Amino acid sequence: MGDYDALLVLSFGGPEGPDDVMPFLENVVRGRGVPRERLLQVAEHYQGFGGVSPINRQNRELVEALRPVAGVPVYWGNRNWRPFGEDVVQRMKADGVRRAAVFATSAFAGYSSCRQYYEDIARISIEGGPELVKMRHYGDHPGFVAAMADHVRAAYERLGDDDARLVFTAHSVPVSMAETAGPSGGLYEAQLRRSAELVNRALGREGRPWDLVWQSRSGPPQVPWLEPDVCDHLRALAADPANASVVLAPIGFVSDHMEVVYDLDTEARQVAGELGIRMERAATAGTHPRFVRMVRELMDEPEPVPCPLTCCPPPRRPRP
Repeated sequence: MGDYDALLVLSFGGPEGPDDVMPFLENVVRGRGVPRERLLQVAEHYQGFGGVSPINRQNRELVEALRPVAGVPVYWGNRNWRPFGEDVVQRMKADGVRRAAVFATSAFAGYSSCRQYYEDIARISIEGGPELVKMRHYGDHPGFVAAMADHVRAAYERLGDDDARLVFTAHSVPVSMAETAGPSGGLYEAQLRRSAELVNRALGREGRPWDLVWQSRSGPPQVPWLEPDVCDHLRALAADPANASVVLAPIGFVSDHMEVVYDLDTEARQVAGELGIRMERAATAGTHPRFVRMVRELMDEPEPVPCPLTCCPPPRRPRP
């Protein structure tokens, strides 16, 4: 069992006001050669919500929900915005923390969803500071599955149509990144399909159709990414009159951050409306009690074996 005297929730981060948006986005894409035009386009999405991403609020709520069940002090740090992980680790050192479990707010394999968190841990670790131990992927954990199943069930109830098509969504990534995810490749998509199947089973829908589609593509057009995009998939579904209603379940996310509230609640909902499809979007795991308890259960598991250095390599930049 893990011998931890603290828990660190390590997340992506998000802006909390209009002036934060561009500095935050510059942190996100630093070193990746993303054109400024693309940053300005994404910045408009954030400014449409007052320059505030919901991810920080939801992380604060998660931390507060974890405090009564974690059994140890709970800290929270981000990769791209305040509170930065490196500042939080300094505070943990000052507090005398020796060894902390790290809960990354990403459930699956892949460079962006797993390997980059290992890189974060290496970057923010300091001499004399706590040992930081990243907990395992948890997309197949009963706590995550139960939380998502409850939220999907609630979406079906709001829609009032048990025959609605169930469409799971996750963040698209370059095909090359998907192919190298995990020790043997392909693990990102395989884990997502496994998680979706478990949620579908928990809903009592075994044998009924469901789809896994992608959202939030941000790469140049010449680079292949996982498809179909959720909006393209809605258009394809609309060709069959049987698909009069859809439940979208963001299985690839654990909180309602900008990719969820813009790409699904704004863009996908607009497309569904234009197509005459009734749509409900299920909530992410958030602070569902079973999801919160899952974090404590992960801390009680044997310490996970670190991934090999060849696992989920960084993506190569496309040639101009």
